[in-house]
Amino acid sequence: MSELKRTDIIYPELSFKLMGILFNVHNEMGHGFLERYYQKAIAAELEKNNISFKEQVKLDLVIGEKIIASGIADFIIEEKIILEIKQGNTFLKTNIDQVNSYLKMSKLQLGILINFTSRGLLYKRILNIK
Repeated sequence: MSELKRTDIIYPELSFKLMGILFNVHNEMGHGFLERYYQKAIAAELEKNNISFKEQVKLDLVIGEKIIASGIADFIIEEKIILEIKQGNTFLKTNIDQVNSYLKMSKLQLGILINFTSRGLLYKRILNIK
């Protein structure tokens, strides 16, 4: 039997590996820590799994030759996925807008917004549709 490959998901294999890492971190740590502690744990797991990444990446919005805004993405995974970490019980519209901005600034296609909550790990895949 041949293996089925999803064609409707951007970066399915990398996304699957990344989600496994995120769930492992959540299972180990639970909820209630500062975002920077989750970031350190995620970075350690990415290294352990030989997944390349950059942390705290400055992204600029450039119009003409002028930088008009900047942001700091928590992670860029394999130059393909922006990973943004939040801690709380819900996604806020500002969190989603933040990831959308980072996607546009970086010209990447996929962002994953994760939230370490008391109800478990929540996540949202966000696509850059341009």
